[in-house]
Parts: sequence; C-alpha cells; structure tokens
Amino acid sequence: MTTHRTRMPSEATGTPRKPVLRTALGILASATATHGTGRDGDIPLPRLPGFVESAFSPLAYDVARQCLTGHPGDGARTAVALASLTGDTTTADLASRRMVSGRVHNPLLFMQATPNSVLGHISKEFGIIGQMLSLSGIEDPVAELLSMAGLLLEDPELDRVLALGVELGGSERLARVHRELAADDGRPVPALPPSAGLAAAVLLGRPGTGAPVRVGSAEDRTDVASGTGAPAAARHHGSIQGLFDLAAAHRLLLRDGGSHLLPAEPPAGHEPAAFVLTTHPDAPGHALPGSNETEIHAHQ
Repeated sequence: MTTHRTRMPSEATGTPRKPVLRTALGILASATATHGTGRDGDIPLPRLPGFVESAFSPLAYDVARQCLTGHPGDGARTAVALASLTGDTTTADLASRRMVSGRVHNPLLFMQATPNSVLGHISKEFGIIGQMLSLSGIEDPVAELLSMAGLLLEDPELDRVLALGVELGGSERLARVHRELAADDGRPVPALPPSAGLAAAVLLGRPGTGAPVRVGSAEDRTDVASGTGAPAAARHHGSIQGLFDLAAAHRLLLRDGGSHLLPAEPPAGHEPAAFVLTTHPDAPGHALPGSNETEIHAHQ
C-alpha cells in the first residue's frame, strides 16, 4: 500500500524543528542519473515498457536498479520511499493538452503520471513487498527521506529502505508551481529544459550490517565543532541537489575513507542542519583518526 504525505507551503512557517535522525543509518549503495540537462554526464533516457514521453519513471527506475542490483537483498525486508515536489507533471501536462484539444485519450497518460506507477514496477521487478511511500513537500528531500528511512527501519521486519528523489524540467504545470512558490519566499526558479530529468537514490540500512558508510545528524556528533560548515545555499523548491551531494560524499568515502559534513538546507524559519557521513572503521580505505570534516557539494 502506498501512502502520500504532502506538506503544504503554509506549513513551512510553523514551529521550527530540526531534521534529527534518532539513530545513524548505514549507506549500502547510491546512484544518480540525469537526462536532457545539457550538462556533462547526461544519459540517454532508459527504455521502460509501458511508460511513455516523460523522464520521470525511467530515471527513477534506473537509479533504483543501480542500487538494488549493486547491493542485492531480500525484497520482503525492503521498503521504498520516493520524494518529488509534484510527481510526473510532464505526463500530466501532456494528458491535459490532449484532452483540451479533443484528441483520443491514452490511458497510459493518466496512470503513469503518478509516482505509484513506477514504484509498482520496481516492486514487481525486484520482488519488493515492504512499504512503498510517495512523499511530496517543499522542504529538503534529503532530510525528509533520511527521517522516513529511520522511522521505517524501526520496524524489525525491515532491513533496508531505498530512498529516491526525482526532479523534472519546467513543464507548464511545474513552472507555474515554482513561480507561485518563489513569489512567497524569493527562492530561485529552476532553469532546466522541459524534457530534462534528474534522479538520485540511496539504499539505506542499519549501521553495522555490511554498510561501509554511515550517516547521522551532525548534532549527535560530539567531535564536530558547533557551527562547522555553512548551511547549504538556497535552492529552488523540490531540488534534489542534496541527494546528489549525499551520493557524491558516499562515493568519495568509499574511495578515501574518513568523514564528511553534509549541510542540509532547512525550511524557512528553521535552524541550520547538517548530516555527518563516516566510514566504518573496518571498511577499506578508512582514514586515520583525527581526519578533518570536509564539506561535499556535488553539482548535478
């Protein structure tokens, strides 16, 4: 069963809270993919049977596939949480234009516009029968997804949570949403081409269960000086840049060991927050004790 959790813009001005992880999480795998952005590293849009026109579902599936095949596990003990500001607006816009123009309705353009559709495809492909969640909100998806993964892993029947985020280019519907949100707080409006798509995924588990890297709240680390690391620069609503930063830090730690500070952009009116990624002492390449915290900013 898939549950939708939506935070409306007005809620961002409520009582300040920090996105605190009650316990650290282990990072088992991470992956990123971009399409049509015009930047280095863009990939051809993966072909996904039954999905048409939009980059949303193919890219979500691609990063999920990289994580789940790179670190296989028991699908019965795996949950999935997908974060996106508005879901597949590309498909929704196309369906609306066809209807207004009087063209014959394509049923795929209705079903595939929901995040649930690609979650169902992923669950069937990889035998996942744990919880499948779709999250929608204007806050930092890194904090939202890590917090959700922490809560899910309190269930003793789960061992892993696949956390992924998807961001699309400026479809008509999405552009209007961003203009309205930016008018309230002055955040930037994304400038991605309409056909562009971004996706990132992190496979999370409990620390000490084969995960070479762990992530926890910076305020839980007594060896991190207060105020270390500047808050992340303001990003547009729904940006998944933080997930790209998290994946880049994970790759760097696997190579070099040590620890890294990952600033997280807090909601309006909230205190700065950050996460700390550290290499497990037994992992290859672990740096010597006393290694400095380093900020990671990986650009899409």
